[in-house]
Amino acid sequence: MTKKVRIAAMADVHYGKTVVDSLQAVYRDISQQADVLLLCGDVTDYGLPEEANLVVQELRACTIPVVAVLGNHDYESGQEGEVRAILQAAGVKVLDGESVEIHGVGFAGAKGFCGGFGRKTLEPWGEKAVKSFVKEALDETLRLESALARLRMKHRVVLLHYSPIQATVEGEPPEIFPFLGSSRLEDPINRHGCNVVFHGHAHRGTPEGKTQTGIPVFNVSLSLMRKTFPEGPVWRMFEIDLEDEEPGQLKAE
Repeated sequence: MTKKVRIAAMADVHYGKTVVDSLQAVYRDISQQADVLLLCGDVTDYGLPEEANLVVQELRACTIPVVAVLGNHDYESGQEGEVRAILQAAGVKVLDGESVEIHGVGFAGAKGFCGGFGRKTLEPWGEKAVKSFVKEALDETLRLESALARLRMKHRVVLLHYSPIQATVEGEPPEIFPFLGSSRLEDPINRHGCNVVFHGHAHRGTPEGKTQTGIPVFNVSLSLMRKTFPEGPVWRMFEIDLEDEEPGQLKAE
């Protein structure tokens, strides 16, 4: 068994019907340096099957396992089921409240949802529309809870599209913080524990933060990576040592 697992993570590639900037070279580089690639949502621009087919075509350059969650853009056209099926048929492990084990590391994934952070989290009070909005956040939290509860291995990784903490959306206009994530997602992460959390969605956010229990959280939105690391790769690479006694021991680059 591999003693160290190197994980590459990125988000918000937003493949449209035509792609000016191909990422095939990026996927080839990742395949040479990492053991697993995570795609944290918004793999398509409008959630169209033809866009998903383009994602699959590009990912042919990737020769390592790929794990993904869908994002809000992948739901835009109401064809998220077909988008998911196209990715899965190509071998991508698309998680929606599920988990998977690769190289001795457990991966738990869900899209997540909005709602706000901390004491400003929206509560299910008032109009039916507000209650439905909050219910969606609660349902996504339960999906994440279910995925984490299935994992029995020591080393675990969470991938989301929406952020579970406010720290990694800082840099966006404060008025839209409630639409970038929800503290509800943080609760199962802290309760079950994991090595690290990855998400996207906040294109102008902050690359790093921590949950209240100290679990590292990384915003790996493609545009944020390009802005933050103009001379570096557009993904984040993390190394988990399977022989470490405690989850959370990782090497970040």
